[in-house]
Amino acid sequence: MPSDIKILIADSQYLITESLKHILQDDSGFHVINVVMEKSELMRELAKESISLLIIDPSFTELSGFSDLKEIKNANPHLQFLVITNGLTRNEMLELNILGINNILLKTAGREEIFEALTATSKGKKYYSNELLDMLFEINGKKGSNEETGQLTASEMEIVRLISEGLTTKEIASRKYISFHTVITHRKNIFRKLGVTSISELIMYAIRSGWINIIEYHI
Repeated sequence: MPSDIKILIADSQYLITESLKHILQDDSGFHVINVVMEKSELMRELAKESISLLIIDPSFTELSGFSDLKEIKNANPHLQFLVITNGLTRNEMLELNILGINNILLKTAGREEIFEALTATSKGKKYYSNELLDMLFEINGKKGSNEETGQLTASEMEIVRLISEGLTTKEIASRKYISFHTVITHRKNIFRKLGVTSISELIMYAIRSGWINIIEYHI
């Protein structure tokens, strides 16, 4: 786990902010510095505190959409962003991707997924809630035109994402809280459905399909 990651939460939903504070108050390595609901408060906190990670809902009070996010990101190049949201449109997903914000968590996430997203974000890795992966594929226009993509389950798509990120089978099992053999089974099914025989072929398939271009993972 990370150590002493200073977090600022920017959200106007009381239940969400209080829940996050409660979850992170234990000795988890994450430390919530403050909660803000207005843009002016957000700017003041970012200026005076050494914030490592910003948890933010783009629709929170007084934030003028993604233009403000771009301003904040440009002014704080070392700040890690985790967007939390009740839901996004395809255009919003694409805008965030263009901004280089590649860590998005749905507010329906459970405790384990919250920590998974925070850990990935704090380490500079990318994270999407599973439910958002389908939308990423659809944004790229491949889902409707490629029957093989549609054959993959949500879990299999997540495995492809983690493989593309460079995780080993053991690391994927640990990340997903599943057994080593379950990951092997998923990989075999993915290889069979996509007609590939190696990791390199899978990566090339993902590149040709545009998955990695959209999600922007490093091989």
